[in-house]
Amino acid sequence: MSRPAIGGTACENGRVVVATGDITSLEVDAIVNAANSTLMGGGGVDGAIHRAGGEEVLEACKAIRRNRYPDGLPTGKAIITTAGALPARFVIHTVGPIWHGGTAHEDELLARAYRSSLELAAENNLDEIAFPAISTGVYGFPKTRAAQVVRRTISDFVRMNETPRTIYLVFFSASDANLYLQSAPCP
Repeated sequence: MSRPAIGGTACENGRVVVATGDITSLEVDAIVNAANSTLMGGGGVDGAIHRAGGEEVLEACKAIRRNRYPDGLPTGKAIITTAGALPARFVIHTVGPIWHGGTAHEDELLARAYRSSLELAAENNLDEIAFPAISTGVYGFPKTRAAQVVRRTISDFVRMNETPRTIYLVFFSASDANLYLQSAPCP
């Protein structure tokens, strides 16, 4: 499998790469979908992944709703599906928290969304995983605070786990990637 054609800043001994690009174009083992609980697609990254992945991704999500999560995927949980027409092998869908001012365990739920996605990647022996910025769009999670939660969560995970070997944090804009690096600098 070829590495993504994006450059970036490497952290955690090269295991974490902060980059800018289109997550739907990456040829990695798995991309993470910042899904809503319905798993039926939506706006932003979720809609882009469903459009690029096609009917196979939607059908896999419908089956999960029928058989496993009839009321929707709970916040912080993650599930894995085919990637359909995407260049990635799999899509890991996770639901991040909606920001309620920091009083509804948002930090813990965001950390759980990243951790459960990483755990699924490890359980499936996936070497590369690419994350978008979960919950920082329409869900309103403050980007600086999210960066700190994500940095801590991923650092803790890579210290204890050898897989995935490379974790991409893929931002849509260079300004968001730079904000992440300023808010949660590499060690």
